[in-house]
Amino acid sequence: MRKDKPNLKTNFKVNSSIQSEKLRVIDNVGKQLGVMSKADALSKAQELNLDLIEIAPFAVPPVAKIINLGKFIYQEEKKKKKENKAKGGELKEVRFSPFIAENDYNTRLERIKEFLNDKSKVRLTVVFRYNQLRGKNFGYELLKKCLKDLEGIAKEEVLPKFLGKNLTMIIAPVSSKKAKENAKTEIKKNINETPQNYQER
Repeated sequence: MRKDKPNLKTNFKVNSSIQSEKLRVIDNVGKQLGVMSKADALSKAQELNLDLIEIAPFAVPPVAKIINLGKFIYQEEKKKKKENKAKGGELKEVRFSPFIAENDYNTRLERIKEFLNDKSKVRLTVVFRYNQLRGKNFGYELLKKCLKDLEGIAKEEVLPKFLGKNLTMIIAPVSSKKAKENAKTEIKKNINETPQNYQER
């Protein structure tokens, strides 16, 4: 067991940083141990070679859990990611250079698709060096190409704009219902074009 200050990743008080002298304690398997003194709770955590983490500081008395700190942080981060997905996903970022090679572009495009599949919005950023700023139009063309390549699965949410020397645009995933409608439209379009294509051949 460590003598920790409030953990920077969780903002929860840990072990000796807990101030309340009385705590309602939950053990590492979720069992309620009842109200006990902080000293007894710390002693119990030490016996199990675990940490004591204050998880509900505004309860009366505050609630603390006996658990490994690393495991607790992992669980909290996992919970936060799940909540973000339910709210529509996190904002991810993918960066390009204005004169990016085709292979690198395709790699980034696949990464963007993965983020969109996870229901995350994506900030597309074209990073210019100072000596490249005369070619701003290449940045706009790159974002235009990217949006076209993501047609049917992404929509433009924030128009391209320069922030300093970087050109940014935010895209959002198209709803699954809309994506299905787009797919049906594309299939119908292909069917309608097929006879003409055969005639041309």
